[in-house]
Amino acid sequence: MKKMNLGKSNLNVSNISLGCMRMGDMSKKDAEKVVRNAMENGVDFFDHADIYAGGKSEEIFADAIGMNPAIREKMFLQTKAGIRDGYFDFSKEHIIEAVEGSLKRLKTDYVDVLLLHRPDALMEPEEVAAAFDTLETSGKVRYFGVSNQNPMQIELLKKYVKQDLIVNQLQLSVMHTGMIDAGLFVNMKHESGVNRDGSILDYSRLNDMTIQAWSPFQYGYFEGVFVDNEKFPKLNAKLEEVAEKYDVTSSAIAVTWILRHPAKIQTIVGTMNPERLTAIAKASDIELTREEWYAIYRAAGNELP
Repeated sequence: MKKMNLGKSNLNVSNISLGCMRMGDMSKKDAEKVVRNAMENGVDFFDHADIYAGGKSEEIFADAIGMNPAIREKMFLQTKAGIRDGYFDFSKEHIIEAVEGSLKRLKTDYVDVLLLHRPDALMEPEEVAAAFDTLETSGKVRYFGVSNQNPMQIELLKKYVKQDLIVNQLQLSVMHTGMIDAGLFVNMKHESGVNRDGSILDYSRLNDMTIQAWSPFQYGYFEGVFVDNEKFPKLNAKLEEVAEKYDVTSSAIAVTWILRHPAKIQTIVGTMNPERLTAIAKASDIELTREEWYAIYRAAGNELP
């Protein structure tokens, strides 16, 4: 498993992460298999959020592995805060309260990374800065970042927050390529040239901010998985062709397609199937050729100018 540094931090982590959103309804025994298998495959970064299964995902994760200092030292934990029932909340009080809850459920004294989970239209950056200072000073959070934010939202935060924002978690897959499309159709009257995210891909590279790709196998907004889906015969034929060349699965190729981008994107995989994760983990050591990358991009229905 290849390693990468997150943003400007000294966190050297696996370039494939396990997203734990779906762990909330698993048994302790099955959850343990998932986490142990991930670590055996070199996956040492685990992505959580306080809202996943109402907090149960964090709780089951810690219980399943018998969280203790020895185990904690072998992994990196990330959680997210800011989504409440029917609204978003980046107030100082809620951010601190959410982190305290996550730490209790994860049975740890600190998380390596805290992300603000989706933008809060009523955000007061001074409050976020105060919360970050409190959490950093107390040692409860080592590094900070955001999720689903555009460059100007990040710049507004940076005006007040003294800590580096090392991560932005964004939806990205070969079937969700808006941040790539806009950079290809510059200065053209084409739907793909519409810049919907403020050039977040280039912004992230210029500011040494790691993009974490979520839903690497999804099309649309949680509409379904595109791998082995009969709705996408051309894409799956190409994925299978390339997968055969590298002796891996189509899912692994879908992940290595993301990893091939020079932005050094960390991919978050949410499978709770140990065998599938083992197969996907092989993506870390594959580097697609330029021709293969573009062929997969086009097979997904994306055009080139």
